[in-house]
Amino acid sequence: MEKKYPPIAGKEKGPGPGRYGLPPTIGFIGHDFTKAASPAYSFHGSMSTKMYHVDSSPGPQYHVSAKFTRFGKDGTPSYSMLGRRKLQKELCHTPGPGAYSPEKAPPCGLQRTPPSYTMGARTHYRSVDQVPAPNKYSLPPLLGPHIPNKPASANYTMSGSYSTGGASVDLAKTPGPCGYNCTAPSVYLSRQPAFSILGRPGLPRDGTERPGPGAYNPEKVTVHKARAPAFSMGIRHSDFVTPLVLDHSYVARGDTPA
Repeated sequence: MEKKYPPIAGKEKGPGPGRYGLPPTIGFIGHDFTKAASPAYSFHGSMSTKMYHVDSSPGPQYHVSAKFTRFGKDGTPSYSMLGRRKLQKELCHTPGPGAYSPEKAPPCGLQRTPPSYTMGARTHYRSVDQVPAPNKYSLPPLLGPHIPNKPASANYTMSGSYSTGGASVDLAKTPGPCGYNCTAPSVYLSRQPAFSILGRPGLPRDGTERPGPGAYNPEKVTVHKARAPAFSMGIRHSDFVTPLVLDHSYVARGDTPA
């Protein structure tokens, strides 16, 4: 025989939110009476094409110039550019600055003029004349003391090194700076105190061997218990079980509710 359980309200499948119809909040007909309605406006129909109509006022299509303000027309001065007028023959034509040539005027008697020069044409050489080219001329060198009309500077020469008797040959065998030893200052001055650094002193240690954390086995408790503790996973509880709700007064006193 199959065991019967009491019905659970949470398992009942009711209609969703889309099954309920609420009155609209847009428009005037059928508006939700619990909501305040905003003012409604309508669009006017198209104007008639007849010659005469009762309502023939202009719409918002006329243009208002930007020169008109709420105080009237703008009083800023405005200017315009006219076209070029045609010249008339009877009018006096005044010459411009480009019509004058002051450089062509002859000099006056008291006016001083700078010297002027002209460049003539190239003269033709005769075929019998042997004119040398520029690379045929050569200037005397300026190096050395053999120039008669130029002062010469002092000349120096570098001779070779001497293997015997030269400056690089040490005949006297004189010791250099590294041949002398440095005398300690404590020999001819009072000796200063001297200090030394000792090593780290060893601390006394106990040589007794002690077990570490890995030497213990807390899971082996069969010495004083029958067996080691075991744990298991419980069953899955139903989502529709009513939780146990207790009054805080019973919990504070430790009593069990009836």
